[in-house]
Amino acid sequence: MPRKKNSHKGSYGHVLVLAGSRGMTGASVLSCNGALRSGAGLVTLGVPERQQSIAAKRVRPEAMTLALPENKRGTFRRSAAGKVFDFVKKRKITSTVLGPGIGINSDTEAFVKNIIRNLNLAVVLDADALNVFSKASGSKKPEIKGFRNIKSELIITPHPGELGRLLNISAGKVQNNRMEIARDVAAKNSLVCVLKGYKTVVTDGKRVFVNTTGNPGMSTGGCGDVLSGMIASLYMQVKEPRALNAALAGVYIHGLAGDIAAKTVTEQGLLAGDIAEYIPKALKRVFNE
Repeated sequence: MPRKKNSHKGSYGHVLVLAGSRGMTGASVLSCNGALRSGAGLVTLGVPERQQSIAAKRVRPEAMTLALPENKRGTFRRSAAGKVFDFVKKRKITSTVLGPGIGINSDTEAFVKNIIRNLNLAVVLDADALNVFSKASGSKKPEIKGFRNIKSELIITPHPGELGRLLNISAGKVQNNRMEIARDVAAKNSLVCVLKGYKTVVTDGKRVFVNTTGNPGMSTGGCGDVLSGMIASLYMQVKEPRALNAALAGVYIHGLAGDIAAKTVTEQGLLAGDIAEYIPKALKRVFNE
């Protein structure tokens, strides 16, 4: 992760964050800011077109924005995928976040499925983009039908409830078997699974890691959105296997940023936005260790 003196913004990737909807622009902003603070060379925030002006006022000015076709519900139209593919090719996108605050309806379901089936790069699948596939799992098996025959390199970041819905089992069962279930999902679906929560589990189906950073103050809305942006940002800054290492680095630094922030704002007063702003201090501590 330390930078070479002759590097430039293109050396560290261009992240595209596909997030937000009417009333949920905050999720897109948090994910985008997480990506920016984690060192991506460029970050573009793709949002439904009528939400662009709202998001642009709230996100850090270093981010670019991309307006995408919007339906009457204020979410992405299914036709937005075509514009995404054109943008990815033109701007040489290296990783994508898909899901924070996008809502669930027939348009967003079609949009998400089209993206992961045809986008040949790393995709961090989070929040509503994960819930899209909860309907596709009719049996209690680790294989997720919607993840078959896809081009994207998937990193999924569910909390126990979301993973339970994907597998048609209870969140309690996931909690009681965190490492085993996360590993099986990763192995059977050829992806990296980040099972969030106390002692977050990160696995590629072969190796299983348990995170040691973080605190109860991070049990608040938006923290996962920041994490998704961080993982996508770190993808082009780590060594192979990039997906696994980006997830590991993102989870550890995310928790560490939360720990450092809590010392100033307290666990009770900790907000997701604080985590994004404390990422540089967490990175400084990592590099100094």
